[in-house]
Amino acid sequence: MTTAVRTPPPPRAALPGPYLLWLAGAQAGLLGDAALYFALGWAASAHGGGAAGLVLTAVTVPRTALVLLGGVVADRFGARRVMLAGDAVMVVATLALALLAGRVGTPLWLLVAAAAVIGTVDAFYLPASGSLPRRLVPVAGLPRALALRQAGGQGAVLLGAPLGGLLVAVAGLPGAAVADAVSFGVVLLVLLRVRPPAASSAAAGQSPAASRGLLHEAASGVRLALADPLLRAALLLTGAAAGALLPVVSLLGPLLARAHGWAAGPAGLVSGGQAAGVLAVAGLVAWRGTLPRAGVGAAAGLCTASAGIALLALAAEPVPAVAGSAVAGVGSGLFACHLGPLVLTGAPHTHLSRVQALLTLVQSVALVLSNALLGLLADTAGAALPTLLCALATAAAGLTALATPALRRA
Repeated sequence: MTTAVRTPPPPRAALPGPYLLWLAGAQAGLLGDAALYFALGWAASAHGGGAAGLVLTAVTVPRTALVLLGGVVADRFGARRVMLAGDAVMVVATLALALLAGRVGTPLWLLVAAAAVIGTVDAFYLPASGSLPRRLVPVAGLPRALALRQAGGQGAVLLGAPLGGLLVAVAGLPGAAVADAVSFGVVLLVLLRVRPPAASSAAAGQSPAASRGLLHEAASGVRLALADPLLRAALLLTGAAAGALLPVVSLLGPLLARAHGWAAGPAGLVSGGQAAGVLAVAGLVAWRGTLPRAGVGAAAGLCTASAGIALLALAAEPVPAVAGSAVAGVGSGLFACHLGPLVLTGAPHTHLSRVQALLTLVQSVALVLSNALLGLLADTAGAALPTLLCALATAAAGLTALATPALRRA
């Protein structure tokens, strides 16, 4: 009797060095951004809740209004060029903010102006940076590459607020602005050393609509996404997830904590539980890879998140609330780690940044609408009801994804 020899699976290829170098620089930039966002929010809160909302709106409005144009510009002129320009602008802008804040303090007009600059640069930078992994990493390595990026982003979120608080305590808003300027300088230097392969770089600007104007190119990106069954389903699912999942920890979690009379510490742990769940899944995917069917993995993530949100809504004590938040984070991480590669691989090279711009637009619009509606409902019926509705909506989105052939077979 012969014994079959089991052949070990081939080792996974290492991620490309240029991608890892860019990712390290990008994480430094994210950490600086998170610290500055905290510092801006803290300074704005001194002017009252309405002023803080105005500063947040000043970031969101230009980002949402200009993001499709930003995707077109990145596809036409190259994602790397757009990112280099954006980093250079932000170095100048943050240094100017530090100088002005040191001289005149933190008047509301300065905070709103800084927020508007950030939102405008984001509109061009986010589509470009979102497309860069596809330009630097082979398709087979994209899930691990994106998971590693997501883990780094969550780490920046966890560390950014404490760092911002320390910088504000020591040097005020000028100190946080200088630190962010340094982080943008690091990203700028890294980008000068990172160049996408020639074939990927040449793909930008080869769109047949390139000579028909920016608006026509933006419309062609929308048409392409709507005509492709997988991209269309992925964008719709992203909007549903953004509207039902993202407001839970940022908006409804604090409201639930206040309704139960919890202190700021337990409320912070609820937010930390979500981030820890996302980090755990992103780290696992970066190490072992995604499930064989990415669409099923994304749907499973939403169904998992639904269970966590329901537990958070029904929890009367901090411990089960933190557990529910962590489960929701695990589901959110599963969803993002599986859907992100689908969108990037489903878009042609000529439209990579435009599809990323659509992804950002869908998320922004859904989040703005859901935050407003859920906030109003929480004021009238308490925070538990809108949280349970978010659980139901997230489960419905996951089940719909399973019933959608384009996603189920992807």
